[in-house]
Amino acid sequence: MRRACALLLLPILSLGACAPKAKPAAAVALDCSQPFEALRSKITAQPGLVPAPQEPSEPYRAYSTADGHASYFITEPDAPAHPAILMQQAAGGAMTNTGCAYGDRAAYDQLMAYLTGLKAGRR
Repeated sequence: MRRACALLLLPILSLGACAPKAKPAAAVALDCSQPFEALRSKITAQPGLVPAPQEPSEPYRAYSTADGHASYFITEPDAPAHPAILMQQAAGGAMTNTGCAYGDRAAYDQLMAYLTGLKAGRR
C-alpha cells in the first residue's frame, strides 16, 4: 500500500520541480517628487540589492539589483552633485539613464555624463 501511494505521489512531486520560478521583484522606480532621504531609503531597502564595494575616489555609492537589470548611484555628502540619485536600466540591449537632481543641476549633469561614459567604456 505504501509503495502504491509513493508511486502515485512521484509524478505529482516531479511536477513541482517544473513549476515556473518566481520573477524577481521589479526595481524601485525613481520618483523625484519624493525627498532624497526617502527615495534613498526606499531604494536601499529593496530585497536582493547588491552594493558595490566602496570606492573612496568616487562621489557616489553604487547598488545593483540581483538580476543586474538596474543600477543606482547615490551621491555621497561631499559630492558636488549631492544630493542626487541616478539609475541605469538595461533592457533589450539598450541602456537607459535617469535620475533625480536635488542639488546643483550643472554638477548633476556632469555626474550623469561621467557615469554614462563609464558604462559605455565597459562594453
